[in-house]
Amino acid sequence: MPFPAGDPAVGGTAPFFINMFQKNTMPIRETGSSEAETVIAAGVKVEGDFTSQGNVLIEGVVEGSLKTERNLRVGEKASINADVNASNAVIAGEVHGNMVVAERLELEPTARISGDIKTKTLVVASGAEINGRITMGAEGGAKNGAVQQDRLKKAAAKIVESAVQSQSVEKEKDSAGSFFG
Repeated sequence: MPFPAGDPAVGGTAPFFINMFQKNTMPIRETGSSEAETVIAAGVKVEGDFTSQGNVLIEGVVEGSLKTERNLRVGEKASINADVNASNAVIAGEVHGNMVVAERLELEPTARISGDIKTKTLVVASGAEINGRITMGAEGGAKNGAVQQDRLKKAAAKIVESAVQSQSVEKEKDSAGSFFG
């Protein structure tokens, strides 16, 4: 079957072929990283728990949960019906679900968020919509809240340990005083 734009063997091109090993770029401002390692293209729907250790670009639909250890970019026509966790994110499409972004969340003018947001830094362009609660700063950016919870647990354990030691010392003083008194 001939190629619509000519035969590649004789110098023609086949525009409908995509090199699956070609690197796509996904600019994430302020993060220093520009390569998308995982792309959910327009017309693609992913259901379930989606987890990645690299950068993710969403142009299609994701339903369930979405977690990446790196950067997330959601295109203008993309739709996410999931809880989202990422280090950094730039959102231009729709997200229906809670978002935890450890460092920087940027909402472009076409962004539509329905859910709670926790992030260290939030940048909202004029026209972006948010319907939900926003928590910002060090508490907001903790990944899944786990880092903050771990710190609180350690601090509470130190306080309890200190109180127990203090009570123990007081009891020793009382018993030593009554023994010698």
